[in-house]
Amino acid sequence: MMKFFQRLGSSLMLPVAVLPAAAILMGIGHWIDPDSVNVAAAFLIKAGGSIIDNMAILFAVGVALGMSKDKDGSAALSGLVGFLVVTTLLSTETVSMLLSVDVADVNPAFGKIKNQFIGILSGLIAAAMYNRFSQVQLPTAFAFFSGKRLVPIMTAASMLVASAALFFIWPIIYTALVNFGEGISSLGAVGAGLYGFFNRLLIPTGLHHALNSVFWFDVAGIDDIKHFWAGTGTKGVTGMYQAGFFPVMMFGLPGAALAMYHTAKTKRKKEAASLMMAAGFAAFFTGVTEPLEFAFMFLAPALYVVHAALTGLSLFIAATFHWTAGFTFSAGFVDFFLSLRMPLANQPLMLLVQGIVFFVIYYLIFRFLIVKFNLKTPGREDDEDVVETTVSAGANKFSGMAATIYEGLGGDANVTSVDNCVTRLRIEVKDMDKVDQSKIKSTGVPGINIVGPQSIQVIVGTSVQFVADEIKKIRK
Repeated sequence: MMKFFQRLGSSLMLPVAVLPAAAILMGIGHWIDPDSVNVAAAFLIKAGGSIIDNMAILFAVGVALGMSKDKDGSAALSGLVGFLVVTTLLSTETVSMLLSVDVADVNPAFGKIKNQFIGILSGLIAAAMYNRFSQVQLPTAFAFFSGKRLVPIMTAASMLVASAALFFIWPIIYTALVNFGEGISSLGAVGAGLYGFFNRLLIPTGLHHALNSVFWFDVAGIDDIKHFWAGTGTKGVTGMYQAGFFPVMMFGLPGAALAMYHTAKTKRKKEAASLMMAAGFAAFFTGVTEPLEFAFMFLAPALYVVHAALTGLSLFIAATFHWTAGFTFSAGFVDFFLSLRMPLANQPLMLLVQGIVFFVIYYLIFRFLIVKFNLKTPGREDDEDVVETTVSAGANKFSGMAATIYEGLGGDANVTSVDNCVTRLRIEVKDMDKVDQSKIKSTGVPGINIVGPQSIQVIVGTSVQFVADEIKKIRK
């Protein structure tokens, strides 16, 4: 199970790598003009929003691609197909038609169907369909639809079944979350802490939006965001469901990013630094935390639970001492600066003091847990024994290296599939006895790992993608 989540986390790295740039574009836009009246600000906000608002689609494509056995484009296409099927069938308009009721009478859960949970589910189903049907040969009359062309068709069919199940399950989940939020809203500072904990815990599924609607908007009469910015609430109380996020997003998560960078394997520090720096800055400046959170939530889920608990603690502390600030977009520096002038902001600078403390807490706890339990955060995945390949850069070098490795594996007669992770070639062969390990090692690769009767890994290093690409060209 842990390997499954680690593989899922790795699959999300491609779409997650896009998010920091989008978050920064939106943050700059809101900095220029939070009301989006300025043309340049509106342009930047819309540009960034086009990516952030479609995270679910990116995840559907990324998971389908990453979880498929040879990362073929038809798997990614199938992920998109699956997502479009389920979100169209369970859209408010379609449900209204199926039930013969007005759109206004449709359960609000269906208005939130385009979430990360549905995206990941679509990607997983598409990958399963690819792994099962991409090599199937149909009778001659239907031969055109054989192999990879069959995958999107089977994905669409599978999503019909999934949609039928979600038609009944999804409203129950959504309604339960809303009722839960209404229940804890009467607990004061403790309720704020519980809300913060479950808000982060639900981020991987996108279901946090259901919970947010209770506290931030007018589902249960709290409407925390509107009242704070309109100045119609109670000073020191209104904003309690927002304020505690600032120390976490501006300081805590960047502290976690620094810990993950410091604990990354030596050969992968540059890779970890580029991701952690971009994601950490996005969290601090804009308050968009998904790029950083998705970088470790599946690779090290236990660490993510700790993050959720610390977020709950932050909201509890801020609510207890009545330190309040608010946001219209998210709890980053942009919204913090803008909220300072609001009449209901109460001792907001204390949130910065709390933030500095949380930076230290996050750093120390994350670093301790990562090292103590060898958690697989970015730069520490199963490929920790990374040694740079001796092959110098250049297509010809990779081509020659790939040709020798492929020959050593037994060539077309023996190799059934080729895949790669961050540093290793993952190959399936028919007969392990036909593999010439000496020939493979002659290319200068750091090592070979036989993981099963037909499974072998060749440790190449961080340039593995280029070697894998060349091998795939040879196989064609």
